[in-house]
Amino acid sequence: MSSISRATRAALGASVVALTMVVATACGPDNSDPAAAPTAGAPGGTTAAATTGATDKPGALPPIKLPTADELKKWNFDDWDKWAQQNVVSPAVKGFWDLQKVLKAKPYKPGPGTPPTAQPTGAAPAQPTTQPPAQPTAQPTAQPTAAQPTSAAPAQPGGSGGTGGGTGGNGGGSQNDPQPKLVEMKPLPHPFAKPAHVNGKLFFQDGKQDYVCSGTVVSDPANPGKSNLVWTASHCLHGGKGGKYHTNITFAPAFNSGGAVSAGKQGTLADAEPYGEWGAVSGMVAPQWTAEADPENGGPWSQYDFGILKVANPDGSAKSLEEVVGGSVPVWFNAPREQIASVSTYGYPAAKPFDGMELEHCEAGKPARRSMDASRPTMLMTGCNGSGGDSGGGWFTSKDGKQVLVSDTSIGGSDNTWEAGPYLDDVAQHALEYFSKKGK
Repeated sequence: MSSISRATRAALGASVVALTMVVATACGPDNSDPAAAPTAGAPGGTTAAATTGATDKPGALPPIKLPTADELKKWNFDDWDKWAQQNVVSPAVKGFWDLQKVLKAKPYKPGPGTPPTAQPTGAAPAQPTTQPPAQPTAQPTAQPTAAQPTSAAPAQPGGSGGTGGGTGGNGGGSQNDPQPKLVEMKPLPHPFAKPAHVNGKLFFQDGKQDYVCSGTVVSDPANPGKSNLVWTASHCLHGGKGGKYHTNITFAPAFNSGGAVSAGKQGTLADAEPYGEWGAVSGMVAPQWTAEADPENGGPWSQYDFGILKVANPDGSAKSLEEVVGGSVPVWFNAPREQIASVSTYGYPAAKPFDGMELEHCEAGKPARRSMDASRPTMLMTGCNGSGGDSGGGWFTSKDGKQVLVSDTSIGGSDNTWEAGPYLDDVAQHALEYFSKKGK
């Protein structure tokens, strides 16, 4: 993507869990300017001057001040709960997505941002390393085999704004790395192997336009073996600063596994979606995204470009998404960077030269570092040539012989020569833990 969000390459939309984690239809709060005046009662004792939004509706909750990066890492369950109460996703309308809508949905086409740089700009505080990694329960991808990044000077594609250094410790280092060697994405053979069914296509509306992203079924810590959670990118859920929540957010696991709509084939919707359409009932993104993000360009907010969805079984039964597709992927938070020997990225790129019908994967080798703000977790960067539509797709690595998720596709070059995804530290872990416990 071009510095630029990949959906946003696919578009953006939103969410955050309601206090009771029940279906909600209210819109989220307005996204106020980060320069807004301080507001009392912020969670976790935050002191940042900006608020994430306010509302004049009678009985509405007071706005939450935008936390700094350090404050956000310290948010506890109550802090996330307060944030969740002010941010809800409208449940998807059942049956909204017919075959024509699915086939014609497209990625958003934003303009390029500032090209990346490999120049160091100073060290930042190390990311915490005390959180224990989640234990893997599924193995969705083959072992990566791609070449390692080169040390050549970086190319100059449209990239995320800013040249900030990376965070230290597990989060990154004191500089941006050179752009990795280009590795082409390749389509997964039909039918998909069973472990790959955790990957899927995400559909949503921004206004009256239909868009696409990608997502992954991830393990639910509080509900082992029965997860209804999908990991994706923030911009696939929410429009960023001044934006609105996307609507009719729907996940189709193992989309086109059998090749029913490949190469212009006119298969049925049931053939293209072997597990049906799992509509979102709640979701969550980081407050920095809703308060700061420019939906058409990457920036420091991209370093928190992750989103979590809870979905519902389309047949109305209590059987979980994990049980239906046959697995889920644990998320490895605070993964020591030196232990991420290689990554395999998955998604459904829809912008040229791709058509959005194939689950593509890139065996990308060891990820490089990419940062716009030294105070925030340094992103992982690969030389994959994906395009709009693969936003939110999972980045997998091997841990103890099994596959785990370490990131999702967020931004990339306008010439499709590199991609970057957020480093998942304490912030992402606490968000998932809250989401999991609240939905239990």
